[in-house]
Amino acid sequence: MAYSGYAVATHTDTSTARKLSDDAVGRSATVFTNVLQTSTNLAGSAISWDASGHSELPSDLLQRRPDILQAEHLLKAANANIGAARAAFFPKITLTGSAGTESLQLSHLFTGPSAAWSFTPEISLPIFAGGRNRANLDVARISKLIEVAQYEKTIQSAFREVADALAARTTLERQIQAEDALVAAEQSRYDLADVRYRNGVESYLAVLTAQQDLYSAQQRILQSRLARLSNVITLYKALGGGWDMEQPSRETAMISPSGAKR
Repeated sequence: MAYSGYAVATHTDTSTARKLSDDAVGRSATVFTNVLQTSTNLAGSAISWDASGHSELPSDLLQRRPDILQAEHLLKAANANIGAARAAFFPKITLTGSAGTESLQLSHLFTGPSAAWSFTPEISLPIFAGGRNRANLDVARISKLIEVAQYEKTIQSAFREVADALAARTTLERQIQAEDALVAAEQSRYDLADVRYRNGVESYLAVLTAQQDLYSAQQRILQSRLARLSNVITLYKALGGGWDMEQPSRETAMISPSGAKR
């Protein structure tokens, strides 16, 4: 009788554990689905200005970044020709390739193990008017001027931020694809373990182990999707706030491309 009572108790404990586990699975699936849907919705809101599907985005987009606008205003205050400064120091390239990833032109701006800036300015028009006309076409001398040095540094930082954000985006996309496949595999493993347990082929420990691994995989992909959304925001900021193609001309309207300070 004692053994029988023990067996009944064990069966009851197992049934209780099973019920709790089923409830946990149901709640976990609901939470995972809700969080995944929220993540997808947030990403969908950002897709309108995300680089996905937008090939050959021009570097002109960076001209409406607040830091570059500030540097150009400082140049203008120093009696500089903004159009000539842009032509000399601002790379005219495409930022993204055919798949919305970092373009070769952008990657080639940073070379060597330290990813040093490799763009070489070419001054074809005088940048400064008045007393600074002498040696206006000398890149070495012009680059030593505080306003020009700050302008160059700001441009380099802008292009580096975009390059880093696009590189991170590519890495995260690949990571999410791999983790999607892992979640699907772990779900199939859990379903199989559950069926085998219900048919008396597998112990419940196998079900719990598969369940734990599934939860871990789901947690990792949620973290990756959160990182992806954070990357979208970083890229948005690096591009100066999305890429409305008419916006750069509106925001730089106060800076005359050809006129010096009057």
